[in-house]
This record gives sequence, C-alpha cells and structure tokens, in this order.
Amino acid sequence: QVQLVESGGGLVQAGGSLRLSCAAFGRTISIYTMGWFRQAPGKEREFVADINWSGSRTSYADSVKGRFTISRDNAKNTAYLQMNSLEAEDTAVYCCALERVCWGQGTQVAVSS
Repeated sequence: QVQLVESGGGLVQAGGSLRLSCAAFGRTISIYTMGWFRQAPGKEREFVADINWSGSRTSYADSVKGRFTISRDNAKNTAYLQMNSLEAEDTAVYCCALERVCWGQGTQVAVSS
C-alpha cells in the first residue's frame, strides 16, 4: 500500500509563497496521476491541481490558476505544489493524492490577511 507524506505547510502572510512536497513510499508514482486536494474548516474537500504521469499535462481549480504550479520528480518519487500570491481563502489542510485518492495525513497551510 502506498504512503504519501506531505510537508512544507505553515503560516504565511497574504501574498507570500509556500512549496508543498509529497513523498511517496511503498509504490512508484511514475505511472500515476498525482494531485493535491484541500479542505478548509467547515467546507468540503476540493480539488486543487493534478499532473499526469509524465508531467506533460496539468489541470488546476479556477481559484488557483496562475498562482499555483504542480510538478513532479519521478526519480525522487515526489510531487510538489508551488503556491504563490497566497490568499486567506487558501487556508486549509492540503493532501496529496494518487489517482485522486488522498493517502496521507495532509499538511496545514494558514494564510494571514
């Protein structure tokens, strides 16, 4: 069974940046779509971004387009989410997904306005 370990979350001021990492253990991610979801307090989990196995295709939620960039390094079995121009509305627990299923505990991102 795969284990995904997220890191890189924290507290940042509005307008700042964070880079989330997702390290995979127990399975190579090289043939799978990887993605990120988030869940804010009192809200449903929502899709943020995903990237196909080769990195040639990405998709983003409208709310993060132009601010977030998803990438991957299959040699390191790791996916990333670069988040720029952060807004208070981005505050949430972010989880890494393999084929749209979150396998880790998530990492907290808090943006102060």
